[in-house]
Amino acid sequence: MRITQEHSHHLSRLLIDRLQVAELLEVCGSLDTLILAIEKTITTECSVEDRLNAEVRDMLKQYEAEFEKGRADYQKMFSMVKNKLIKERDIIL
Repeated sequence: MRITQEHSHHLSRLLIDRLQVAELLEVCGSLDTLILAIEKTITTECSVEDRLNAEVRDMLKQYEAEFEKGRADYQKMFSMVKNKLIKERDIIL
């Protein structure tokens, strides 16, 4: 999932504000440092599926000849491998 830096900054700020209003968060250190840490977490979590897709594509490269000859369906194999990795790694998308 693609997310802009401005959007992740806005989400981070909104999260902090709501937690403070609900008295669930008290910022003792630098607010900017906290915002940056949350932005980094959002960006990392949003890119999990992109990294997984790239890994599956790399894994399927060894079967390119089979796909070209019509012996295997790329989309079906992609879905199967991706679902297997999701299950094995307990990934939440």
